[in-house]
Amino acid sequence: MREGITESLRIAPDVKLGQNVELFGFVNLYGCDIGAGTKIGCFVEIQKGVKVGERCKISGHTFICEGVTIENEVFIGHGVTFTNDLWPRAVNLDGTAKQNDDWKLHQTLVKRGASIGSGSTLLAGIVIGENAMVGAGSLVTKDVPPNVTVAGNPACVIHQFNESSQ
Repeated sequence: MREGITESLRIAPDVKLGQNVELFGFVNLYGCDIGAGTKIGCFVEIQKGVKVGERCKISGHTFICEGVTIENEVFIGHGVTFTNDLWPRAVNLDGTAKQNDDWKLHQTLVKRGASIGSGSTLLAGIVIGENAMVGAGSLVTKDVPPNVTVAGNPACVIHQFNESSQ
């Protein structure tokens, strides 16, 4: 952790930080597990139950919600948003406020070596394949195969990697 910025970090006592994790200002972490050598930029929130692998880079203004697992060596660009509820509502049909058990948590997995471009939004319940790339500003609504680039709204495959293009 960098000296002089501890007053701008909110790290709950239940957070597990690996060795040599770098945290920048105005980070909010609770109930999550961050792997060794990972860098987390300014204005990032990572919620309970999230697991972030080793040697990842999470850029500023990113939101990683409960239900997300990020494997090793993943890049997350600036302003990336993950979701975990396919049918978000503030109230139930009868008008009562939703409670914790009134929704279903959907898991999202970002596999090793993947890159998520700045400004992307990932809908709940998807898998981003190993070494896949998500273009900046994309809306990812379904699984992304390994070793491809997807982009757009909704994101679709625009490039397939082969050994000579990686």
